[in-house]
Amino acid sequence: MITEIGIVAGEIWHFLDKHNKSSRLEDIRNGIERSRDLVLMSIGWLAMEGYVVLEGQEPNYNVSLRN
Repeated sequence: MITEIGIVAGEIWHFLDKHNKSSRLEDIRNGIERSRDLVLMSIGWLAMEGYVVLEGQEPNYNVSLRN
């Protein structure tokens, strides 16, 4: 499972890099066609590592790459 979370984290990073570096959670999930849970775990990993910033309130969080 950890390997899959890491792979999806990479997909999310590439998605954000390609799509103006900021997206709603739902847009990311639809864009990479992964389950909601897997996307949330992967975004958590990216946030913990300092690669992304989360802004807004549930359920409309925006995710962006850290500059």
